[in-house]
Formats: sequence, C-alpha cells, structure tokens
Amino acid sequence: MKRDSPLGESEAFFDFQQDLSRAAKVDRSVLVIGERGSGKELAASRLHYLSPRWQKPFVAINCAALPQSLIETELFGHEAGAYTGAVKTRKGRFEEADSGTLFLDEIGLIPLEVQEKILRVVEYGSFERVGSSRTIEVDVRIVGATNADLPALCKSGRFKQDLLDRLSFEVLFIPPLRERGDDIILLANYFAAKMAYECDMDDVPAFSDQVVDQMLTYRWPGNIRELKNTVERAVYRTDGHPFIEELVVDPFRNPYADQLQEDPEDPYSLYDLDRYRQARESLDVAFLKKALFRAGQNQKQAAQLLGLSYDQFRGLYRKLKDQLL
Repeated sequence: MKRDSPLGESEAFFDFQQDLSRAAKVDRSVLVIGERGSGKELAASRLHYLSPRWQKPFVAINCAALPQSLIETELFGHEAGAYTGAVKTRKGRFEEADSGTLFLDEIGLIPLEVQEKILRVVEYGSFERVGSSRTIEVDVRIVGATNADLPALCKSGRFKQDLLDRLSFEVLFIPPLRERGDDIILLANYFAAKMAYECDMDDVPAFSDQVVDQMLTYRWPGNIRELKNTVERAVYRTDGHPFIEELVVDPFRNPYADQLQEDPEDPYSLYDLDRYRQARESLDVAFLKKALFRAGQNQKQAAQLLGLSYDQFRGLYRKLKDQLL
C-alpha cells in the first residue's frame, strides 16, 4: 500500500473516498474534519494527487507543532533583518506551494492576525513576507484540517468567520475507525504483516477470536494511529508464537498497580479488596443512620425511604444495632 493509498472496504470508507474524489477535481479550498489519528494528512494528500494540481508541490505544515509567534514567518517567510536571528531572506510555505496545494493541519490554532493574512491570500492571491512591503503573488489551493468545532471558534472570536466562509467550499468528515466495522481487521492484518516483515518473522501471527472481538468492540479513540501502534506492539511480543492471544491497548497499564484506579475523593478508596465485607457494612450503617434520622427514628418510614421492605430493614437493623446506637 502506498503512502497515499488508503485501505478499507466499509460503506463509510467508500462514501468518504467518493466525496473526497469529487471535491479533488474542483479547484477550491476544502476543510477535512477528523479525530486524532484518523488520517487527515493522508486525506489531504489524496485531495492533492487526485486534483489537476497533482504534478505541482504538496506542502504540509502542522500548526500545532509551531509556537504561535512563528506561524506567520513559517507561512509567509521573512526578509533578512526582519527580526533578531533573521540573517537571510527565507521563503514561506505559501511560496513553496505556489501552483500546488498547501495543507494546514490544526488550522484552528492559527492566531487571528495570521488568519487575516491568510484571508487576503485566499481572496487576492497575494501577501508580503514578514519585514517586507513587496507584494508576492501565488496560486495556492488550501486544504485545512482540524478536530475542532470551527463554527464554535468563530462564535467565541477565536476564528474569523470570513476566513471560514472562504475555506469551507467543501467540508469532508473522516469516519472514525469505530464506524468502519471490518475495516478494523483489514487494517490490523495489514499492520501485522508489515511488522512481521520488519521483525524478520517467517510467518505473520494470526489474531485469536478473542482478540478479533476485542478489536471490533473497542472504541479506538486514537483511530488508525492507535490501532497501528497496538497491533505492531502485539506482533513483536509474540516471540514466534503463531497466534496473538492478547492485545494490550494501553501501553501504560502498570502490572504492579491495582487494576482499579482509586479515586482520592472516594471514602472507600483506602479499603483493600479483602476488606469488602467491612466496607459494605460501613455503607449499610451510614444509610440506616441517615434514613432513621430523616424518619424521626420510625423504622417503617426509614425502610420506605431506603426502598426496603420492613422485614429487610429489621434484618439489617438487628444485625447492625450495636453500631447504630
């Protein structure tokens, strides 16, 4: 499978690819919305290579990976002496992507002042480098990607509505992995085969029925990236065994800690598991005391407050009487 060739057979996958292919042919800006790890850059790459611009540059920038103070320089370049450390003129990503496609990942993190400059490029195809008054003209198709709610960012004043209007000619939503059914197993087998080859294994280990069920029922919040990491980890840990019997989704699972995560605000968090009977008895005492107080020590009313029959209440009362006095 090539870097820009997605893999899948589900209806959700094909519907998305069909929408993407249709949008690729129209020379307009596109927004790709998807959860983390769902393949937003791969989708943007396909938009470019299926478009009439496919022979021109595809330039990608992750806005989350840059300090906000540097995003403007990264996008538009700078002249020598524009600021301390700018010893020579440098082209920005817009110039590098001229005649091609510029992919802005995590577009919702771009500062407002830089958004204003991007809007001018979208509308007029021109901008100035940082520290320069010379206008540079470019022909760039913008593909933006995010998992953020851009309309909500507009309402809160963190994203320009004018820019959103210009970028959202088409908005494509990548289906999360949990909505792709058997594509999970298809992708898992692909990642397993690649990892087995990388580990110089003679055969690709197969997934047990239990592991297959686990993969199909797990929600995969990290989507394809999480599945890839999980499968690769499982393959290299097989040590030549023909089957993968266990899938460790959380690599931070501490084998020396209790499987139950204790809540510091839980009054019973300090109880060890072998003190279950004591914790249960303490809870019964607390509830009986509270019910009796509210019922003015009337046991029938207290039983009604707890949703117990009078006989059930009397049984508990006799058992815990010494602690209730």
